[in-house]
Parts: sequence; C-alpha cells; structure tokens
Amino acid sequence: MTSPGGLPAGLDPERLLATAVDVLDSVVDRFLSGVGAPSAVMKGHNDFATELDLELERVITAELSERTGIGVHGEEFGGPELDTGTVWIVDPIDGTYNYSAGLPIAGILLALVHDGQPVLGLTWLPMSGLNYAGFVGGGLTCNGKPVAPMPELALSEAMLAFGAFNIASRGRYPGAFRLELLGELSRRAARLRLFGSTGFDLALTAGGSLGGAVSFGHHAWDNAAGAALVLSAGGQISDIEGRPWSVTSPSIIAASPGVHAELRQLIGRLGEPGDFEPPEERYR
Repeated sequence: MTSPGGLPAGLDPERLLATAVDVLDSVVDRFLSGVGAPSAVMKGHNDFATELDLELERVITAELSERTGIGVHGEEFGGPELDTGTVWIVDPIDGTYNYSAGLPIAGILLALVHDGQPVLGLTWLPMSGLNYAGFVGGGLTCNGKPVAPMPELALSEAMLAFGAFNIASRGRYPGAFRLELLGELSRRAARLRLFGSTGFDLALTAGGSLGGAVSFGHHAWDNAAGAALVLSAGGQISDIEGRPWSVTSPSIIAASPGVHAELRQLIGRLGEPGDFEPPEERYR
C-alpha cells in the first residue's frame, strides 16, 4: 500500500511538507546571520564547508528526525542509504562559495526520497526572498502561493542555467565536453546563465524563471530537492545522457517538456562525453 506521492501507507506528503516548511523557516535567521562566513572545513580543491554548514545540518537533522521519525542524510555528516527506503536529504548551504563571498545566490535544500526517487522538495533562498516547496503530484508553491505549471517553450525561447564549468574538469564529463555543450547551447538557447548553485538553478527552473538547467554534479543533496520541485511543476528530469533520474544518477538536466526533449536531442548529437579529449591534450 502507498499513500499519495508514492510514499508507504501512513506517510502523508502534505503533512511531511508542512513539517519541513516549519523546520526550514526556523533556521532562516541563522542562515542570514552567517552570510560571508569563511571556510572552516576543506573538502577538496575549491570545495569547503563553513561552520554554518555544520551547525545548520545538525539542527535540521535533529528536528526532522524527532518530528517525522524518518532518517536524514546530510552533505556534511552523511546518514542512511539513499536508494532504498524513505530518507530526507539535506544540503544546509547550497552555493557555499557564493554564500561565503556574500553573493545572494545560495540556499537551503531539503528533499524526501523513497527508493531513490524524489517525492517532495524544498529550496529556501533567504537572500532572494524566495521559498519553493512542492511534492510530486501535488503542485508547486513559492512563498506559500501556488505556482503555475512550467510553461511550454522551445529551446530557442528558453534561458538556461549551466552547471560548474572548468576547462580542466575531468571525470565523467570532461572540460572539453562541457565546452562543446556550452558552445552549442550558446547558439540555440535564448540566453545562458552560470549562477554557481544547483539548487538555485533547479528551483528557478521549476518556478518558470528559467527554461531549464544543466548540472554535471552527481550529489543527491544538490539535485534531489530541485528534481522534486521540477516534477511538481510539470517539468521533466533525466541525467545528461537521457536516462531516468534517481539519487544515484551522475548528473541532471531539468526543463519544461519541450525544452527537455530538445536538450536530450542536442546532447545526444555531441557523442559520448568520455570520448572527448582530455583537457590537457587539447588546451595546454
């Protein structure tokens, strides 16, 4: 037996969403008080956490665990496995580099997933005054007011958010592939934007301010909340290669149905990302 939203019987997505809204509202003042916080924990090249990341994750995790009885997996402290059962996923500060620099493009991301699939999502953008919330099949709200379903657009009409770009990027999506895709999108989309926050990109896509978003990151805490929001708003999601999205996916593209279909076709014509030359061979 399942309840609305695909959750196990007894778990009401509307009640869980209301609880999650209360929890995020309770930490907004603390989030705003820490804008400009410096790096406290280095996690890799140009990747770090502030003390506020750690503090907010502890508070959000404790509140959600106590009030819902559902386990929480956070960016900073980990938690239950994400691809089985019902789990909260929290990113206490998405866009940490922006946040630390005082740029108003950062937020708090929270999702509920069941068996690896997004059920509900919240993206709180306190510096922008925008709070997005929704559950799959239940519609999207911004600041508590219903948002119209994502508009039907063609790629040529759409403003797109493009994910992290570095010509020296390695891994599944090397810099040369990203550059090729960036060039193709610059020819075909109405406008491109690089905001530096996946949560921001996906939330504004769900809300209709953007026509779509392309993200090369694989972390569920970056992608799951926005994935749920986009689905709630009637959009479509997949990984960059066009496979159905789940918490284990290596990337995400999200857009209104027409734009999503055009993005998949365009990316498919580029070829396999791994076939692109390593950046040190092509751009040294």
